Amino acid sequence: MKRRPLLLSMTLAAALLAGCATVPGGDPGAASTVSRPMSDITPATPAEGRARVHVDLGMAYFEVGRYDVALDEARIALNDSPNYAPAYHLLGLAYMLIEENAAARENFERALREAPGDPDFNNSYGWFLCTQGQAQQGLDRLALAARNPYYRHPGRPLTNAGLCYLRLKDDAAAEVQFMRAVQADPANGQALYQLADIAYRNGRYDQARGHLVRLHQQLNPSAASVWLGLRTERRLGNQDAAASYASQLQSRFADSEEFKLFNEGKFE
Repeated sequence: MKRRPLLLSMTLAAALLAGCATVPGGDPGAASTVSRPMSDITPATPAEGRARVHVDLGMAYFEVGRYDVALDEARIALNDSPNYAPAYHLLGLAYMLIEENAAARENFERALREAPGDPDFNNSYGWFLCTQGQAQQGLDRLALAARNPYYRHPGRPLTNAGLCYLRLKDDAAAEVQFMRAVQADPANGQALYQLADIAYRNGRYDQARGHLVRLHQQLNPSAASVWLGLRTERRLGNQDAAASYASQLQSRFADSEEFKLFNEGKFE
């Protein structure tokens, strides 16, 4: 599926305090305030401005899988501004992707000490906690990010919450989160795919088909979505539609694991 990159975040203490608001019913152990994402706030000093440039560059490298360069740029940013929270956030992301989990946790927590209400930071740390067997703590963080009134991307933590519930094998709770994610962002390909997959696994093939049609109207298909579409149409008895998906799988994704499964007749 098309991967949506995480946005960087940045701010300064004075602006953060000015933008804070109390969150009713804040989660235990999570931040009790929300604030504007640091990415929406102009750096306070020239040093923070230089740090922001390096974090932006590091994030660009992160998004193309150059985690080594992302780490280097984050460290350079901290040389300019030692308390610059987005640099710690970038370190956390990079360490998470190279599976240095202790370092990832340390840097996410440092970012949140500097900016506890930042929704990007809470989203990233929430997902990290879900991957580390701390699902409830992670879900609390993701909920905090999703309900931040200043956050322009609530679909991200809602999608991550859905994925977290899938790790807990709770399809019903996951489906609720993915539906909320699509309401927040109708072009959320990850959420649409997961909704289709949940519907398929639970025998609701018409619903699965509807989600896939909507997905393919907005985004280019992936091997996974074409394979799910093929299996859905087979279940519905729509042989022409299934054959069309099979043709796509062969012409566009012949090297995929899904095409291998198709050739082997392993539809389930």
